[in-house]
Amino acid sequence: MPLAEHLRELRSRLVKSGIAIVIGMVVGWILYPTTFALLSEPFEGAVLQAQSEGRDVTLALTGVTDPFVLQLQVAAITGLVFSAPIWLYQLWRFVTPGLHKHEKRWGIAFVAVATPLFAAGAALAYVVLPVGLEILLGFTPDNVENIVSVDRYLSFFIRTVIVFGVGFLTPLLIVTLNFAGVLSGKRLMSWWRWIIFIVFVFAAVATPTGDPINLVLLAGPVLLLVMIAIGISLLNDKRRARKGLHEPDYQDWDDDEASPLDTSSSDITASDISASDLSTDHLPKPDDRR
Repeated sequence: MPLAEHLRELRSRLVKSGIAIVIGMVVGWILYPTTFALLSEPFEGAVLQAQSEGRDVTLALTGVTDPFVLQLQVAAITGLVFSAPIWLYQLWRFVTPGLHKHEKRWGIAFVAVATPLFAAGAALAYVVLPVGLEILLGFTPDNVENIVSVDRYLSFFIRTVIVFGVGFLTPLLIVTLNFAGVLSGKRLMSWWRWIIFIVFVFAAVATPTGDPINLVLLAGPVLLLVMIAIGISLLNDKRRARKGLHEPDYQDWDDDEASPLDTSSSDITASDISASDLSTDHLPKPDDRR
């Protein structure tokens, strides 16, 4: 396909995606009270906990135009979420002409698994967030009112949801690398200490607070999913070995050590050699070489 047609195809996909996002934003604008109540529910629980302990915590807007900007931001987020199936489909339709049949199947399988995993991580973030907010707001000194800006809370909420969702996608990345032949299950098993360490470090950085409860709430499910991914990788390695598709692990040899070669002989029968292979017509004649 010429470059001009590629650009026209891209423009068409972008226009359709943009229309879907705008329609989703209109729906988000209409559903703004319900959406904002859903987003602020974790904070409201933390406020009630703070008030029961005699501390004043308030979610506030500090500017004249802030209410309008907030509603526009919430509508934009809602529009992106609601229109995700459409603009993701448009992106897929733009990419698929350059993919092979088996690559398309891989892409569909990846999306089919990634979607529920990311949703599970986002749901866990929604559950963990109130606990984290209660701990963070608990550091407010006595006789001090904590006024939290809505836009800062909204960015904190979105960042936490995205981090938890991405954390749940890590096992899928491991399985994908294994099926692509980049990582073997044996190699992953040899790294189990580092894997546990990295998962807990990621959970400590990603969680809203550094307390052990939230850390374990994130690290536990992610570590379980990683172990399942390693088990799938081991089973896939065995399947590839049975089919003769297993490649040697070249890291088992030193840099100056030659890897073993397949020196087994194979029988060649007369039927494997065609008459054209025995013919000397393609060789230059003595006169032609002068």
